[in-house]
Amino acid sequence: MSPTESPTAEPGAITARETPFRAVLFAARSSGGPLASPTVVLWLAAFVLLVFLSVPLVSLIWMTGERPGSISSRTLDTLRSAGQLTIVTSLISLAAIIALGTPLGYLLARRRVPAASLIETLIDLPMVLPPAVAGIALLMAFGRRGIVGQYLDRSLGLTLAFTPVAVIVAQTFVAAPFYVRAARAGFAYVAHDLEQVAATLGASPFRVFRSVTLPIAWPSLAAGAVLAWARAVGEFGATIMFAGNLPGRTQTMSLAIYGRYEAGDLTTALVLATALLFGSLIALLGVRALGSMRDGPPSIR
Repeated sequence: MSPTESPTAEPGAITARETPFRAVLFAARSSGGPLASPTVVLWLAAFVLLVFLSVPLVSLIWMTGERPGSISSRTLDTLRSAGQLTIVTSLISLAAIIALGTPLGYLLARRRVPAASLIETLIDLPMVLPPAVAGIALLMAFGRRGIVGQYLDRSLGLTLAFTPVAVIVAQTFVAAPFYVRAARAGFAYVAHDLEQVAATLGASPFRVFRSVTLPIAWPSLAAGAVLAWARAVGEFGATIMFAGNLPGRTQTMSLAIYGRYEAGDLTTALVLATALLFGSLIALLGVRALGSMRDGPPSIR
């Protein structure tokens, strides 16, 4: 064999004609180096995403902590006014969501509903709609010249748009799907056998629901309620389109952050944003705590 000839390569071997990158990769794998396992690549990708998600949140808290002395009475007044409106409207919308969403979730889970797939798509649609689309849709439906709003204005003298009621309507529209989906999953989890046993023992349908179905499904219902409430608290796009951004009237926490930032009051915007951040964190921790609960067999009382 001449010096210019190369021996026959073994199957799978990297020859001199291969790219340098493949040669390095082959050498690292052969020597048990850091590329020997794909786990390293997985952890690296996960670490990059975790850092990306954490840095903005840490920066928000850090920058807010650097401005404790610059918090003025106006900041506190805005926090009090917007916070009170946000809490009141979100709780009212949550009550409406639970009252109307629980029967819907139960029917979807336990009954044959005509066009169930279409109904579920309609329920999920507000979750993926752009906020501006949701807001202008509400305005076209319930505004003074909207399809429904014009009749409310003429017949009853009711105006919904740009009022606190509009805030509740917008919050309910965007947050209801979170509760309905959780309620449907919770009721679907209840075994029919348990309900049938309770019925054979003489329990009425209402008592079966109260003593068997509801105790088993309630962690899902509670988790869905917390998620719906958190979504209502953070609602922005549909609210500003349908209810406006009127301080003391329709300005919620999210709208106040936007308004104070646009006015150049970064300190107030940071304080409000940090308050919402911790509120969202508490809500998520509550959802995870409810999701980890495991109840024993229900008793018929």
